[in-house]
Amino acid sequence: MDYRLQNLLGAPYRGGNAVITQNTQLISPVGNRVSVTDLNKHHTVTIPVNTSTNICRIAVSPDGTFLLAVDEEDRCIFINLPRRVILHRITFKDKVGALKFSPDGKFFAVGIGKLVQIWRSPGFRRAVFAFELVRTFANSDDKVVSLEWSLESDYLLVGSKDLAARLFCVRKLKGALNKPFLFLGHRDSVVGCFFGVDKLTNKVNRAFTIARDGYIFSWGYTGEDVKMHESEDGHSEPPSPDTPERADEVMVDGVGTDLKKRKEYDGKDRDSDEEGGDDEEYMHRGKWVLLRKDGFNQASAKVTACDYHQGLDMVVVGFSNGVFGLYQMPDFICIHLLSISREKLTTAVFNERGNWLTFGCAKLGQLLVWEWRSESYILKQQGHYFDVNCVTYSPDSQFLATGADDNKVKVWNVMSGSCFITFTEHTNAVTALHFMADNHSLLSASLDGTVRAWDFKRYKNYKTYTTPTPRQFVSLTADPSGDVVCAGTLDSFEIFVWSKKTGQIKDILSGHEAPVHGLMFSPLTQILASSSWDKTVRLWDVFASKGTVERFQHNHDVLTVAYRPDGKQLASSTLDGQIHFWDTIEGVLMYTIEGRRDIAGGRVMTDRRSAANSSSGKCFTTLCYSADGGYILAAGTSRYICMYDISDQVLLKRFQISHNLSLDGVLDFLNSKKMTEAGPMDLIDDDNSDEESGIDKQSRGNLGYDLPGSRPNRGRPIIRTKSLSIAPTGRSFAAATTEGVLIYSIDESFIFDPTDLDIDVTPEAIEAAIKEDEVSRALALSMRLNEDRLIKKCIFAVAPADIKAVAISVPQKYLERLMEALVDLLENCPHLEFLLHWCQEICKAHGSSIQRNYRNLLPALRSLQKAITRAHQDLTDMCSSNEYTLRYLCSVPNSH
Repeated sequence: MDYRLQNLLGAPYRGGNAVITQNTQLISPVGNRVSVTDLNKHHTVTIPVNTSTNICRIAVSPDGTFLLAVDEEDRCIFINLPRRVILHRITFKDKVGALKFSPDGKFFAVGIGKLVQIWRSPGFRRAVFAFELVRTFANSDDKVVSLEWSLESDYLLVGSKDLAARLFCVRKLKGALNKPFLFLGHRDSVVGCFFGVDKLTNKVNRAFTIARDGYIFSWGYTGEDVKMHESEDGHSEPPSPDTPERADEVMVDGVGTDLKKRKEYDGKDRDSDEEGGDDEEYMHRGKWVLLRKDGFNQASAKVTACDYHQGLDMVVVGFSNGVFGLYQMPDFICIHLLSISREKLTTAVFNERGNWLTFGCAKLGQLLVWEWRSESYILKQQGHYFDVNCVTYSPDSQFLATGADDNKVKVWNVMSGSCFITFTEHTNAVTALHFMADNHSLLSASLDGTVRAWDFKRYKNYKTYTTPTPRQFVSLTADPSGDVVCAGTLDSFEIFVWSKKTGQIKDILSGHEAPVHGLMFSPLTQILASSSWDKTVRLWDVFASKGTVERFQHNHDVLTVAYRPDGKQLASSTLDGQIHFWDTIEGVLMYTIEGRRDIAGGRVMTDRRSAANSSSGKCFTTLCYSADGGYILAAGTSRYICMYDISDQVLLKRFQISHNLSLDGVLDFLNSKKMTEAGPMDLIDDDNSDEESGIDKQSRGNLGYDLPGSRPNRGRPIIRTKSLSIAPTGRSFAAATTEGVLIYSIDESFIFDPTDLDIDVTPEAIEAAIKEDEVSRALALSMRLNEDRLIKKCIFAVAPADIKAVAISVPQKYLERLMEALVDLLENCPHLEFLLHWCQEICKAHGSSIQRNYRNLLPALRSLQKAITRAHQDLTDMCSSNEYTLRYLCSVPNSH
């Protein structure tokens, strides 16, 4: 089974800056991965590339093709967004505080500590090191935190922590012309700096700088400063210290290749720049005046995020108290001032048209897209605040439910990757979930002593199951018919059985001598299996009230239990890292898998022993059978998910859930350079507690552990998998990990998949077959090439009268791919009758084959049903609203 990471749910945003490209594509960092959300379709995908640590800064090219992502270790990757691959890598030499592409896409500027560097964008060039450093500005006295390019990419406005903003000319000029213009008067760091443009001439005439203490400065450009020419007579201000001329700027006659590159960059010959420099007007040497200074009046709140839209001349500002403000410039008119979060906003950005605002709150994991004109939400997502404890698929594999330590139950749409329901009635951590067979009811167990039943259609908690005295529930299940609900306890070691309809306790099963952490009903025989830390697995006949039917003894504590889908086999995991397989009919042990070496985790910072010698974490805490029962998935406190073949007891594959070094337990060997006399360097608390952490720190590492001494590793998350669930279709499985819910799928989502290819299968051959009117052959070739554009072209090349014959000729193995293409066309194409004719003929021609392979085709069939239903609803709404107009048009004679 070739499972690949398809998506990351449960964590829409974890810190850093979000960006919007192509007006509707929202790109946000999630840990060490990047998520892309289509705001029109409300569809989220996670790019299958990752960095070594959490991403702290991203930038996208103006055309949306390239993405730069910089992590906490200053390592940068250059990504091709449409193809979702890494093209180049580079490591910067200091912390990156700002990053931005130029409007023409040829360069990008990066603030590295006190320096500002301009690099040539590598694009698609093939080179060992494709990045070319063009210029370096070393005029700032403290860390650079904001950057802004002018429209012509000629000037760069830089804000830093030294309470000043500087205007640089990107081109290399002569002597004093290289000095930047300083915007002074701020009393705190300049967290935002922007250019204002005259709409008539499309030239820069204003600048805005925003200070962290809540003030915005408006600057006006009045032309060239006459005092600039007085520097030779000594009447001007004394020269400020500047960086000396760099060697590569002086050696004009030295290296010819470097000179050529720099002349190409300057656009003109260097000599002509120097001769005509006195006559040309330079904006950074001109006269700028302070027009006005305005305060946001947010008391002690600091500015933590801001953005400016040149077309609308508006500024959006986010504050550390969760409030944002939208202001019309240059008159500073407040349009909106609203509170959207309890914590500080860490990103605020406009889309290209300026009608949508995007806000992010790193600590709560919130990501919001808000339309300010209609005052409505386009997107409203929030991940779990703490670790996800449990995850389960719905019977039709369309939904995924998660429960976490933040007392919330969330339901996600697997296809779109978005959360559409959040239940908050629990008052303590949610420990177990179970979907009912009707597909719209969900059960959840919690440490607050309740088991609650939820209804998706009515969005409510319609029943609550409780006990006479409060108990803490850690396991949950229901029988396949939905008559009884069972839950295991942590404190009293009992199993409570309720009637689902009445909510009354039918029975209390006693016998275990330790917490009951595993419960599951047999799919066929209505026998309940329970596992406990008392080294036993017990089988109960709940309906006959016979008590324990069978008892399986183990040598170590039993951590979890799982039934095979046919109910004839039972798997249990023990504390010594073994998986035992029992025959439930004969009551004998069938197989044993030794998995200590496979699940062995990495070394945590506080471990005194190496990873090989440590005994902690070498066991499976969650098990999950495949849909056909041929293999089993197992995971625990480790970075691996193991897949075993049951009949041969061999390890088929290990999935590493993360390579993120920001998590504890990823490395097998710790870096000895970080070891000091006082212990590991990462454990030494050297942070400046007086400094506002809204700009510097945007991680969720210490979110719940702010009390001193509460966590030995300073709240650094430990990598683990707490729960596994495989989809009933068997096409995907979900893992509740430290980083969120990872979705692994065997459904191919790549544009190009070279299966059944030979030298004759080319786009040219497909075009030739269409011209020769051999549409059946053209469609077969396009299926083999698996190019989406060509498949759709071949579908439309078929005449309506020939659809039946072509549908019969489609091979069975390409049915799923053809259905996926039809689904995409139904959602985006106006030719509804033509496409419905295609769907009808395919179902008629391949009905028996679809019925035999319905498990493999189920995702495509459900997507097709969903697309047809949506089209039907749209037509119904349209016809009902135009009923009388249609009646009139039908009654008018043809002659009119």
